[in-house]
Amino acid sequence: MPQATLTCQLDNPATGDSSRFSLPGQRSHSTNAALRVVPNAQWIGTTTGRIATCAHSWMQSVHWVVGSGLYVPSRTHGPRGMNQTTIRICQEISALSECRPGIGYLARKLGLSERAVQYHLDMLREAGLLAYRSKGTRITGTIRQASVYERLIPAEFDTALGIRTVGEGVQRRPVGIAEESRSTIGKLAKKAARKVRRSRSRKPSQGKGRCTPMQGGTSNSSSAGTTTSPTESKLDDGTSDFPAQKSPKKARRTLNRVGRRHQLARELIGQVPWLGNANPDRIAWVAREVADAGWSSTEVAACLDQFALGPADGIRRPSGVLARRLRGATRILRTPQARQECVQAWRDSQQAARSEHDRAQYETFGPGPSSASVQRLVQEAFRRIPTQQPEEPDVMHEITAESPAMTLEDLSRDEVIDMRAAAAKDPDLIGMVIDLMGENQARRLYTNTAVNRYKVSQEISA
Repeated sequence: MPQATLTCQLDNPATGDSSRFSLPGQRSHSTNAALRVVPNAQWIGTTTGRIATCAHSWMQSVHWVVGSGLYVPSRTHGPRGMNQTTIRICQEISALSECRPGIGYLARKLGLSERAVQYHLDMLREAGLLAYRSKGTRITGTIRQASVYERLIPAEFDTALGIRTVGEGVQRRPVGIAEESRSTIGKLAKKAARKVRRSRSRKPSQGKGRCTPMQGGTSNSSSAGTTTSPTESKLDDGTSDFPAQKSPKKARRTLNRVGRRHQLARELIGQVPWLGNANPDRIAWVAREVADAGWSSTEVAACLDQFALGPADGIRRPSGVLARRLRGATRILRTPQARQECVQAWRDSQQAARSEHDRAQYETFGPGPSSASVQRLVQEAFRRIPTQQPEEPDVMHEITAESPAMTLEDLSRDEVIDMRAAAAKDPDLIGMVIDLMGENQARRLYTNTAVNRYKVSQEISA
């Protein structure tokens, strides 16, 4: 085939590879026609190539460089030249909207080592197929940035195929091609459209013929000799009495004591809000006692809420707060039944709190008008209400042993609120109400959380 220019006529045609077809410039490497870009010319401002118009055209130039044999790496170690791995890396690079291929990303995607990816990227830059737009950072202790490249088509590719371009510098665009190179560019287009995948290594047992009559063994005689077939009456119906063989199931891995502690720690960090930024190893050490006792994360969360103590001075870490709240928990809730009752009480208190909150909001504000004009009228009416209300004398409810028996129905809402506020300041009032009205009425009056907190404080002080 005649060439576009005399410089593309190379000696010593490549032989021995039937997968390669004859292309202009595709000959064995010679010292006069080496394709190599020096490091100073591997930048977008100093390169002699042009920016590829699309990923398909860039893959055409990649296949041309790989099949031409013009490029030989300058390094003495690593791959001896471009191969199928280079094409697979180029396929991943061509699919990127921004040519910013991270070495770790390519290594994970293609199943290669990071060193191998670095070798092939060096070869692509040295062959003029990639050029730096900005070089990445590799500073220890900072965020490492990947290099940004531009996909280039070498000038040797345009010269070998007789491609005519317009424009200057890297912004040149092709406008035509030599007539004798049209079939070549068509073959390159087919190669660029074909997906190159990783070749599977064949096992030693594959590829060897079986020495059986079906596979054409070395002996034509059967080892069965003159064995005759059974009569029709002795043939079986083909059914089998043996059950179908089931594949063995893998036994689930059983956690040891340390693994159970870390599992409980991870569950607590995800379930308890104020443990979100805690160290899992530290939480596993703090919760080791309840983890060894077989507590679940729900039981621990219920215990933290029901037996919550007041804030302690000097405790800042969530693990310290957890250690203080779990102190003596295994002695209080010794049996699984007690833990289940604690969980149920915790859930009931949460539901009661939500119901009380919804009812209070509805009674105070109501559903509210949906019309914007009516809402403005309501706001104006609220502004006209005087802000100062006549002060009412404070009423203190003292509960003594001589007080007459009473029930919660005898108390108004304001009195219940006052009694809860007084109990928050003086927890001993809870004990007095338990003696007078019973524990069930005290829990209704002061909530389960307050009563449990009082009982735990009494056990610790005792």
